[in-house]
Order: sequence, then structure tokens, then C-alpha cells
Amino acid sequence: MTTAESNLIAVGRINGTHGIRGQLRFHSYSGNLESLATADLVLLAGNDGSRKSVRIKRAMQHAGKILLTLEGYDSINEASHLIGTELLLQREQLPEPAADEYYWQDLIGLTVMTDNGELLGTLTEIMETGANDVYLVHNRQTGREYLLPAIASVIGNVDLQARQMTVTPLEGLLDL
Repeated sequence: MTTAESNLIAVGRINGTHGIRGQLRFHSYSGNLESLATADLVLLAGNDGSRKSVRIKRAMQHAGKILLTLEGYDSINEASHLIGTELLLQREQLPEPAADEYYWQDLIGLTVMTDNGELLGTLTEIMETGANDVYLVHNRQTGREYLLPAIASVIGNVDLQARQMTVTPLEGLLDL
């Protein structure tokens, strides 16, 4: 992965069209409209591995959803094939995360240990559940997978430099 690619952050996914003039419904991973509103160029990453740089003409809130208008997509026919596409921004286009906040990209691949020193595995996926995110940790040696709620009482220390996360599992959580 090149330096430019490692600086790309997925900020959301296009999940539908809105109207007939090419507007797109957008699911933001952070709920933050500000980054999109100030971004000029974004990268569209298709499910097929394709990538295309486009300009955002407009990003706005509408009825609790985010709507995007992209340059070059002026009709529903031109825009509908973008459904499922992820939108990527360069890290420098985004605000620095607050203390104890992280971009998902920075967490994927961390080694996860318990506060007792037990190796659980590698954080391989993050799932949105509504109330809080859930981290999927996979142990290659044992084949076990653990689902850890991303809450302060479970997630202890995150050390991005050491690529390690320390957790305090809730009672019985590792027995599931």
C-alpha cells in the first residue's frame, strides 16, 4: 500500500438515490457532515476495486439523512450505479479525532490482549450496531472469534504506535 493509499479514510457509503436529478443518499460512518461539506475532491471506491476521483457539488442534511450531489452525475440513470460505493477522503481532509476516538482504519489489524496478558487475536472487523460499535477479534491459532463491545468499560488502552489494544472482557464474554 502506498503512502497516499494509507492516508485514505473511508467516511461512508452511498446507499441509494434521491429524486431523479442524480442526488445520492449517503450513510456517513461518523455522522459528520462537516468533512464532506468542506471537501472538494473525494475518491469513490467501487465494490469491484475501481476508484474514481470526483468533486462534491453539494452535501446537505435532509430529513435526517445526508444527500450528496456529485459533479458529472446529473440524473438518476448516471448516479444509480454508484449505490454501494464507498467514499474516501485523505486523512488531512478530516479533523483530528478527539481523545479516545479513532478512525476505524487505524483500529483494524490491532493485536488485542486482555488486561491479564491473554492474546485474543487481531481486530479484523468493526460492526455498527446502533448503541455502540462491536469489534470482531479473530485468533488465527485457535480459530476462535470474539465479539467485543466498543464501550469504555471493555476497551482499556489503545496504543496505535505499538499496534495493540488492551481489553477488560465483561464476565462470561469470552465464553460465548
